[in-house]
Amino acid sequence: MKDTDADFIINKIGFIGFGLIGGSIARAIKKSRPHTLLYAYDHHANPPSADFKEALSDGVLDYVTGNLTEGFPDCDIIFLCAPVLANVSYLENLKHIVKPSCIITDVGSVKDNIHQAVTKLEMEDVFIGGHPMTGSEKTGYVNSYALLLENAYYILTPTSNTSADKLKILLNLIEEMGSIPIILDPKEHDEITAAISHLPHIIAATLVNLIRESGDISKMMKQLAAGGFKDITRIASSSPQMWQNICLTNSKVIKNILNRYIKKLETAYHALDEMDGEYLYKMFDTAGEFRDSIPNKSIGLINRIFEIYVDIIDETGAIASIAALLAGNHISIKNIGIIHNREFEEGVLRIEFYDEESEEAAKELLKRHHYHIHER
Repeated sequence: MKDTDADFIINKIGFIGFGLIGGSIARAIKKSRPHTLLYAYDHHANPPSADFKEALSDGVLDYVTGNLTEGFPDCDIIFLCAPVLANVSYLENLKHIVKPSCIITDVGSVKDNIHQAVTKLEMEDVFIGGHPMTGSEKTGYVNSYALLLENAYYILTPTSNTSADKLKILLNLIEEMGSIPIILDPKEHDEITAAISHLPHIIAATLVNLIRESGDISKMMKQLAAGGFKDITRIASSSPQMWQNICLTNSKVIKNILNRYIKKLETAYHALDEMDGEYLYKMFDTAGEFRDSIPNKSIGLINRIFEIYVDIIDETGAIASIAALLAGNHISIKNIGIIHNREFEEGVLRIEFYDEESEEAAKELLKRHHYHIHER
């Protein structure tokens, strides 16, 4: 990477695409930099759509425009937060209007395709690929929050022409958000994400559709498919447009890893056909060991759930007592509910929290009050 001596002050940041990730980044920046102006592009423009109205009302955004020539030529940093195919088209619109010192970055889950577009457009000196490894099955600005970036890995994929100054500026901003920056090559990034994010989303979607298409028995399957099944297929509720774009732009790499996975399934099928108990035991044993070795502190590509499972007596007011106890100690609950299918989980009551701090505080509090907690 080449060096420059540019004196860079961040006065204005622009957003193109303003859903869950864009909104969460904007909230995190506004929290650490309240005086930095945040602009957003809304192609609906007049009047602004509901998400943009809410962001303006919240004070997260300072200005919304339907014309990229308004505000964006003066932006010091621009975040492309639209679906990955749309981000490429926006690059073409930005090429002739941004100032040379501007940093354009994206948040897409696929990097090689946008880097190819950047090279073709000769924008390598202003572009740094980005991918915050966080998210949710929920979408839209309404579900965004600053802590979504907290302790999440944030991948950066600079180009060969990225200046050391620009990379440092973006690294510092990411650290201000509470994220953990990591620098990767675009192709290496896409191989990793295909295995640990893109393939699991395909598996979740196809598994849910398998149940959905199972005829009359699907109604009973739906009733019984709570607990573990709903957890492992949670990501099937993610944005269909976003995942369509990801699959189309990273298809070659996904096909390679999908082919390897299909072979694994075929091996498992053969083991069942041959009643190969030794292989089946080893399959589950090695998988369990490796999964347990994966760290649970940092947020990964598939967002961590902060949850506990609690044994409670089946009596009136049992759930209300726990909810009141947590609320009385200022611990916010994101979700709470009884688990009827407990084949995958211990504990009859599942409580989900917004962050790790709330999860840990709830564990200590409930244990002090003699509740039996099951941790994952």
